[in-house]
Amino acid sequence: MKNKVAVITGGAGVLCAEFARALAAEGVKVAVAGRTLSKLEAVADEINAAGGQAIAVQMDVTNKESVKAAHDEVLAKFGKCDILINGAGGNHPRATTDKEYFEIGDLDSDTKTFFDLDDEDIEFVFNLNFIGTLIPTQEFAKDMIGREGCNILNVSSMNAYTPLTKIPAYSGAKAAISNLTQWMAVHFSKVGIRVNAIAPGFFSTAQNAKLLWNEDGTPTARTNKILNATPMGRFGKPEELLGALMFLVDEKAASFVTGIVIPVDGGFSAYSGV
Repeated sequence: MKNKVAVITGGAGVLCAEFARALAAEGVKVAVAGRTLSKLEAVADEINAAGGQAIAVQMDVTNKESVKAAHDEVLAKFGKCDILINGAGGNHPRATTDKEYFEIGDLDSDTKTFFDLDDEDIEFVFNLNFIGTLIPTQEFAKDMIGREGCNILNVSSMNAYTPLTKIPAYSGAKAAISNLTQWMAVHFSKVGIRVNAIAPGFFSTAQNAKLLWNEDGTPTARTNKILNATPMGRFGKPEELLGALMFLVDEKAASFVTGIVIPVDGGFSAYSGV
């Protein structure tokens, strides 16, 4: 993969920064893209200091003009995109219910129920995940048409298989990502573009820290439920996604693989709870 160009959205996040470092170590030129330039620059500087090639590119994945400007910058500095990793995404507290189950009396309490969720907050989460995958793909896949060894990797979630309680917008958006992955794999199959996804299980990151850990560092009740439902009994480590990543983006290893979603979940999807 030496000298291929990879664009990674959400590139300053815990998981996608790990992707950027791994690809750069293989000689890939990495464009670390996202909203906060200072965080992106920190990742790019680390990669360059280690002997890799990386640039920080500011991009709002939900805005076509922003993505187009980022594309122009990547073309000017690195050339055409060979690998697009759609890693931008996430949930929002305002799109989350307070309780797992609705009960009689909740409407008259201070509990934030399903009925209190605002459509704008739901739309924000859906746009960040789904539209934030659609627009970068529309822009950067143009570079890939008719060229060998180009592919797209989306980031879905175990949420896409079975929705988690309390987070309906995020669950629905990630299910849409898995479906879009299959759709695009078929759509681009005649022009040499492979499209796949990985579905991480539970990883402890800055984004979900408040759901998983109390302020004193002890695990929340939700964490205990997660670990009890994960046969391996722990959270995943970011580097444990790299095997699936490197397999799917490697044209020699995965040349006949398109339209799949690989779970990396410590056995979560295999466990019935009994």
